[in-house]
Amino acid sequence: MNEQIEKLAQFVAETQWEEIPDAVQQHAKLVLLDMLGVILAGAEQPEVRQLRERLRATAGTGATVLARGWPTSDPRTAALLNGIAGRSIELCEGHRFVQCQGASQIVPGVLAVGECAQNTGREMLTALILGYDVAVRLGAAMTARPLAHPNGQAGLLGAVAAGARLRGLNAAETSRAMRIGATLVVTPSYTNTVAGATTLNVAAGMSGFATALAPDLALAGFAAQDNAIEEALSSLVGDGFQPEGLLDELGTRWEISRNYFRVRACCSPIYAALDALEDALAELRPRPDEIERIDVVTYRFASLMRNQDPPNYFAAKYSLPHAAAALILSGNAGYGSFMEAVVHDPAIAALRHRVHVTEDPAMNAVVPRLKPARLTLTLKDGRQST
Repeated sequence: MNEQIEKLAQFVAETQWEEIPDAVQQHAKLVLLDMLGVILAGAEQPEVRQLRERLRATAGTGATVLARGWPTSDPRTAALLNGIAGRSIELCEGHRFVQCQGASQIVPGVLAVGECAQNTGREMLTALILGYDVAVRLGAAMTARPLAHPNGQAGLLGAVAAGARLRGLNAAETSRAMRIGATLVVTPSYTNTVAGATTLNVAAGMSGFATALAPDLALAGFAAQDNAIEEALSSLVGDGFQPEGLLDELGTRWEISRNYFRVRACCSPIYAALDALEDALAELRPRPDEIERIDVVTYRFASLMRNQDPPNYFAAKYSLPHAAAALILSGNAGYGSFMEAVVHDPAIAALRHRVHVTEDPAMNAVVPRLKPARLTLTLKDGRQST
């Protein structure tokens, strides 16, 4: 049994609200409020609405589904639905240095379990803060496979830790719940994004589901292998696990404070290019029909988001050409810029084909500390801005 993971479980079980700095407490409230808004908006997506209706017939009680009419369900189903909704519109927050969308993994389960168990607001915020730390630290320790999307992996284990905290599990029980959670991790692929496969969003829902389920399994007496987490993250869903840094600055470096909030409804690796585009547009002030081409050079991961013909709204969120075209024609890349009607707008489609994205291998060396892009806007009259 890994000593660092055991100490991480102890940290989750025993850290008190009063030990968390006030600035971290206040920031966690912002994370919670941001995620609530994202879930409510995501609940309006057609596939999310239909799933909610399909599960209503067998729904239990105890937790609120964040959607019109405030329906109730059992905490596992409520967390599942809220987790899917929270991932559906690509406005969930993330961590600046580790691939981990912690809030979308943890908040849905915290709200469902906390409501059912009648936890206080402070108790739920404490669970969110501690679970977020677990998610990021485990995410940093694992070597992700190239196509693996992080939802439902280290984030799921952080969500389970948060659920264990809300249920009052001690350190040993929290460790067992987390190791049980290693059996529940899922394997979403980044290929889903460019393919427009919204099933990717179910991975976040499964993190919510596990938040409620794994602590119950631990309390019921289910056993887990001692090295379940290490094996899962090093051999099953990942390609390596280096636990040496798991406890670095534990209790002084609060990972939830190192997050970012999204201001555009698209994948964050393309933000740098959109920032550069805004600057170029401000300099040249062209009409859309005056644009000859847009050339973007960026690091490898962002360069893969180059699809000029995304099949649906979800794929468009991972298309730099679409985000750029929407920004030019509507002035922003917000929620409304990725609706189905916008994706299939002929004017948007034509402008997408003027956006060309390539990789600069030299930029890969500075990721994840920086996520750079270089953009050149060329007009038909020959003027340029880089």
